[in-house]
Amino acid sequence: MCNRKHQSHKAINAWFEAHGEQIDIDWTDRPGQLFPTGKKTPRHGIVGRRLPGGNRPLVAERMEWGFPHQVPAKRPGSMLDTFVTNARNLHLPLWRDAFASTLQRCLVPFTHFAEPHPAGGKGDDKLPRQAWFSLPDQPVGVFAGLWTETPRGRAYAFATCPPNEIVGAIHPKAMPAILRPEDWDAWLEGDAKTAKALIRPYDGPMVVQDATPVLEKTGG
Repeated sequence: MCNRKHQSHKAINAWFEAHGEQIDIDWTDRPGQLFPTGKKTPRHGIVGRRLPGGNRPLVAERMEWGFPHQVPAKRPGSMLDTFVTNARNLHLPLWRDAFASTLQRCLVPFTHFAEPHPAGGKGDDKLPRQAWFSLPDQPVGVFAGLWTETPRGRAYAFATCPPNEIVGAIHPKAMPAILRPEDWDAWLEGDAKTAKALIRPYDGPMVVQDATPVLEKTGG
């Protein structure tokens, strides 16, 4: 679920600047459409990470999209390296420590996110067809994110929840947990009970479209 998203360079830069947060990101040769990281192909997105001294200003940081995780392989006694992008059960060991630490919660800005289209086939980008979701009242939306240190550097993922009616019509299993602006601070600094209450289906306006978001000519 939600293994493609879009971070428009111009929109994300404007979002950080509008909220008075620090941004020093090199966007050179980085596509606006993001895919999960892999063992051989690291893929990065931009997150807003809080400083130890407080929530503001946030630091815009480039991290790999996906927590590293090992699962049993088909061959007995061997393990397979995977990268998990969506945190569905926050009580599991993979997510538990990051969720418990307010310093390891983060904001993941997005302009669009995708779910596989039930009609199948190829999209206008020649990749598997997707349904793309965005928030008409917010040029940049925010997922409830988590980050961790890994041997390859920092990595992030975001929490998921049951889908609302709009996403559920396309993907009935889950959707990303989208935070309203008034909930950003509560996610970053609230206790576990407060933060967990924010992992809920988004109840604001949403738009769904078949066309892949157009990439900016400057590289995103």
